Amino acid sequence: MQVTQQRYYTPEEYLELEEAADYKSEYIDGHIIPMAHESVNHNLIGGNFAAALNFAFKKLDYEVFIFQLRLWIPQKQIYTYPDVMIVAGKVECYKNRTDVILNPQVIIEVLSKSTKAYDRDDKFEAYRSIPTFQEYLLIDQNRIYVEQYSKTGKKQWALREYDEEDEAIALVTLPFNISLQDLYNKVQFELVESEAESVDIEG
Repeated sequence: MQVTQQRYYTPEEYLELEEAADYKSEYIDGHIIPMAHESVNHNLIGGNFAAALNFAFKKLDYEVFIFQLRLWIPQKQIYTYPDVMIVAGKVECYKNRTDVILNPQVIIEVLSKSTKAYDRDDKFEAYRSIPTFQEYLLIDQNRIYVEQYSKTGKKQWALREYDEEDEAIALVTLPFNISLQDLYNKVQFELVESEAESVDIEG
């Protein structure tokens, strides 16, 4: 991931720039980083997962957020846009902003070529600093493959992998499951994921 400029931005400056921008960027400890554009597969997978979650939770006390909502991670000074977030109970917003939340229990990321290493390593480490965070799913958009991490204790996480179409993912911390066939519905693996061009941000 390439930092667009070397100068330091405050979180407040980032939010002002982000509200006026035509594209989404992340904020990482003073630096603004443009996000890759979503591919067709990326959008389909995130939409399939979110639709199934919303149907399953329509009478339960869980909220599902997809794509456009920011997450603030205060311990790491990061603003980011997870693909899908699930909040159990009351949604906690940052400084009463309705576009920034603080308390996801489950986060789902659809992997792209340009961000998959970051999603598995540094971003996962940042997410683990969130007190409410208990489960993390990483979904490959170019093949049937899902990694599921669930918290088992302090500084302890368990990994389960899924790679067969007849399998079903069962969340560990919430009452929900989805078949890989439904998760990858209409996804065409022959579609080549294109790398997004870098975008400069005015400072």
